[in-house]
Amino acid sequence: MLSEPSYLAARVVAPMIETHFARHRAAAQPSEVARLAPPPQGQWVETIIDVAFWASLRREEGYSPKISLALLPPDQATQPVVFAHPRRLIPYNLLKLAPAVAQPGIHLGVWFDDDGLYVWGTAIGIPPLCFVLEVIEPGLLVVKHRRTDGFGKFVNVAILRGDQLQLVDADNAAVADCPALDAFLPGGFGEEADEHDTVLLELASAMRAHGRGGLVLVVPAQSEEWKASIVQPMTYPITPAYRGIVEAQEQDQSERKWQDRLLRNIGIVGGFTAVDGATVITREYHLLAFGAKVSRADGSAPVDKMVLTEPVVGSSMQHLHPAQNGGTRHLAAAQFVHDQRNALALVASQDGYFTVFAWSASLQMVHAHRIDVLLL
Repeated sequence: MLSEPSYLAARVVAPMIETHFARHRAAAQPSEVARLAPPPQGQWVETIIDVAFWASLRREEGYSPKISLALLPPDQATQPVVFAHPRRLIPYNLLKLAPAVAQPGIHLGVWFDDDGLYVWGTAIGIPPLCFVLEVIEPGLLVVKHRRTDGFGKFVNVAILRGDQLQLVDADNAAVADCPALDAFLPGGFGEEADEHDTVLLELASAMRAHGRGGLVLVVPAQSEEWKASIVQPMTYPITPAYRGIVEAQEQDQSERKWQDRLLRNIGIVGGFTAVDGATVITREYHLLAFGAKVSRADGSAPVDKMVLTEPVVGSSMQHLHPAQNGGTRHLAAAQFVHDQRNALALVASQDGYFTVFAWSASLQMVHAHRIDVLLL
């Protein structure tokens, strides 16, 4: 038998995670329930997090483990590799198996019997609402689940950094007056989630992936007012506008390949964000320019205040000067949104932080929303 979990954060978060999955399962359409993963029990959630945390602090041949654990039986997995001899879920076994599942998209399958939890093998495909725990780095764990339609990045539920716990607030009230920010929050479940547009969230992930930092300006399609806030002439305008993302969206979505094509085209646009300057796209995801330099529009005042929020349960709105929020990219994003109030600005920092800037009509100031907890 396994020893009692000793990672306190696991004990605290386990009942919250059990409630999260139960709530989403109850909200699913009756026709969908049969294809969902079994709901995770709090005791198993606590044990999996505890074992994974202690495994993350160890090293094997100089490497820290990066592991994704999925709680489901083998018969619910796609293309499972089933071990002839299952291994008990203990830190030592996770450390030994970690090199085999280091590639993205491969999970260690975990299930339970009368003796407790065990690793039964690996899985590539998992059902919607399957409990997944990812070990990112030593002491950093993320609880997540697959989206209903299976497309793109998993939905983050909770982030554990040592003794710090963050629960994602999917119903974040701070974005109520900035509907554009809702694109970065997890969708609901069932039909609502299937219709949730995740392109900007996937683009944010692509921006973080190259590690150089970046700035994306999202502007109205039928207006050129945004050019008043860009140094002219632009160094790298795109003529005609690149429509790869929207063309991929227009493909037959009943085919699996359309998702791969869409992610590839999002990655192409994300690559341009590594070039110094701003990448400009429309709300319909047409690429207009990259390497653009942001400037204050003629007749506009320098932005001197903003609010900062984060989609985390218990977080509060902060009022601060834009210079307190980051470096030159953050200042440029805040000034651009202050001048072009129908636009969005996305900023990826080299240190991993990610911020979305939008104009708040109710507060009459720039609203910065830190979403890096959604991108881990």
